[in-house]
Amino acid sequence: MSTTEPAPRIAVIGGGQLARMMAQPAVALGVPLRLLAEAEGVSAAQVIPDRMVGDYRDLATLRTVTEGCSVVTFDHEHVPTEHLRALAADGVIAHPGPEALVHAQDKIVMREAMARFGAPQPRWAVVGSAADVEAFGLPCVLKVSRGGYDGKGVWVVRTLDDATEPLAAAEATGVRLLAEELVDFRRELSALVARSPSGQAAAYPVAATLQVDGVCREVVAPAPDLDPALATSAQELALRIAGELGVTGILAVELFEAVDADGRPVVYVNELAMRPHNTGHWTQDGAVTSQFENHLRAALDLPLGSPAPRARWSVMVNILGGDDPAVGRLYDGYPHALARDPHLRVHLYGKELRPGRKVGHVNVYGDDLDDLLEQARHAAAWFRGDLGNESE
Repeated sequence: MSTTEPAPRIAVIGGGQLARMMAQPAVALGVPLRLLAEAEGVSAAQVIPDRMVGDYRDLATLRTVTEGCSVVTFDHEHVPTEHLRALAADGVIAHPGPEALVHAQDKIVMREAMARFGAPQPRWAVVGSAADVEAFGLPCVLKVSRGGYDGKGVWVVRTLDDATEPLAAAEATGVRLLAEELVDFRRELSALVARSPSGQAAAYPVAATLQVDGVCREVVAPAPDLDPALATSAQELALRIAGELGVTGILAVELFEAVDADGRPVVYVNELAMRPHNTGHWTQDGAVTSQFENHLRAALDLPLGSPAPRARWSVMVNILGGDDPAVGRLYDGYPHALARDPHLRVHLYGKELRPGRKVGHVNVYGDDLDDLLEQARHAAAWFRGDLGNESE
């Protein structure tokens, strides 16, 4: 009678939608997940039965949730670096590890690393006063080095008066402030790669992203009209960053597409994320292997799956809460959206509608980009409640 070894268990820190979307490929792989959630009923806690509620900033809690797990990975990058080093000293394997993850946690550390190995990036400096900002030059962008996301902790500064709020915010929270050149970019791109501990890597097609008020609104993969040489350069850059920093799992390199002084197309590194990323949600339906499955495969050092697209184009549009959540429809939006576009794939996060909150996304893929954009935008607007209210 044969026996089989139990599958390794993965601890996931953070109960948001990224952890939620790891659950489905984990089931398919037969890999159990254990979740550390911030509260009962959060997005991932609704679908992962092995869970505990606790504070990711508490080392004892982290030790409890990772006990008996083969590896730990993350829904977000906010676990204190010193706690991850303490877990590593205990023999807990983290993917990505603390020496890599710190580059996604601290924007200044990231900028310093990009400078060390010559990655293209905007001009930048650490600033601590209005005089520093003035010396750097206006206009510019100011960012808190830690804790900012989805446009939070980021300010476009055109006058010295505009710098008052970010300088005060940095002083109040005790974080450093980063000044960056205000890049005149054509659009934003995302180069998404997966890398395993053994060094295998896979690169997804470079995607174009539309950001509104610092929040991702929609993604098209591959990026339309992107010069093939520049697309290859962006993928090679992302793979190089993953290797140089020792990233394991998914790495999203957010890029600006611009032109240099000679009018040639170039990309500049904007930010890094070392986890599944909003700009990679299209891969759930539009790629042979989703970013979520490849993240889990990488965490376990399994061979990575193909990142190849299933069709010429894939479109992802986020479903965001509107100004009046009472007019939105989530589950009730399915009959119209699915009947209108049978090829549409809808992913809801189990969250209540709130203004500007990401509560789901829609994916569609095929050969007619204009048609795909219309389908995805219509469905997202319907769920949001922007369409059809005149008859209600």
